[in-house]
Amino acid sequence: MDSDQPFSSLTPDGVMDAVDSVGLAPDGRLLALNSFENRVYQIGMEEGPPLVAKFYRPDRWSDAAILEEHAFVADLADREIPVVPPLSLAGGTLHRFAGFRFALFEKHGGRAPELDAPDTLEWLGRFIGRIHAVGAVSSYQHRPRLDIESFGSEPRDYLLSHDFIPADIRTVWHSVADQALTGVRRSFADAGKTRGLRLHGDCHVGNVLWTDGGATRGPHFVDFDDSRMGPAVQDLWLLLSGERTEMTRQLKLLLSGYRRFCDFDPRELRLIEALRTLRLIHYSAWIARRWQDPAFPPAFPWFNTQRYWQDRILELREQVALMDEPPLELD
Repeated sequence: MDSDQPFSSLTPDGVMDAVDSVGLAPDGRLLALNSFENRVYQIGMEEGPPLVAKFYRPDRWSDAAILEEHAFVADLADREIPVVPPLSLAGGTLHRFAGFRFALFEKHGGRAPELDAPDTLEWLGRFIGRIHAVGAVSSYQHRPRLDIESFGSEPRDYLLSHDFIPADIRTVWHSVADQALTGVRRSFADAGKTRGLRLHGDCHVGNVLWTDGGATRGPHFVDFDDSRMGPAVQDLWLLLSGERTEMTRQLKLLLSGYRRFCDFDPRELRLIEALRTLRLIHYSAWIARRWQDPAFPPAFPWFNTQRYWQDRILELREQVALMDEPPLELD
């Protein structure tokens, strides 16, 4: 399998044959869904509603790491938390076909939640609190921790060593990235030792499907592919936006629901801008690592241009300033 084009041999016929290999009967209808890290398809079935097939990017996760995530999501579903667990078929949830690993899921529709609605934020907070209450019961053994090294220092070094940054601004970007990481380390030190728990890991509005009617009204949390160990606030800050006063209002609403089911350590508020900084550095390196995948250049045409890196320098400078400000206050 070509590591630069890992999905080049995954054809529509191969997708159908993979689904057939676990005892199901696809009807030939295939719709590619929005996903870059993996390949995800809606598959029409001869009997019953369509299913969603997720083909994992080769060599990203071990089998054990994928199965840990599957077990966590299944545990959440068993506790009636609105997530979408993988289906158990042919004796398991993780399957192999023609060199690919894949899982199948029920299809759940929905729209992005309206985060300007107070009851929506409180509702999301309740379910994130329930997810975290379960996530705190035990720890991952095979999935990584969200830390400064893997989300900051190592991605910075990758970008520098693979010459993605234009030569004329490389020194400036390097200097600003180092300043930002110094601020991140200070923020983590100020927060002190915080509890790590199993997280969704990528809890933004694109991974929450909201339905408006019937027994399933409310949010469904999908795509736990980035689930890992980390501080609770990681699953909260991604739902915050706007100026400081607006983010404070949003956070209070989220935590009003969250704290019904799970304690929240206010020291983690010091980590919000630090975690945002790590995500910005990690995101650039994520695109860079996948740049030889044919799906990436058309999806990110602005990446690796002079303007892109100039904007990243400004962005990181803003984060340096924000990390020097006091954390959000709840009371």
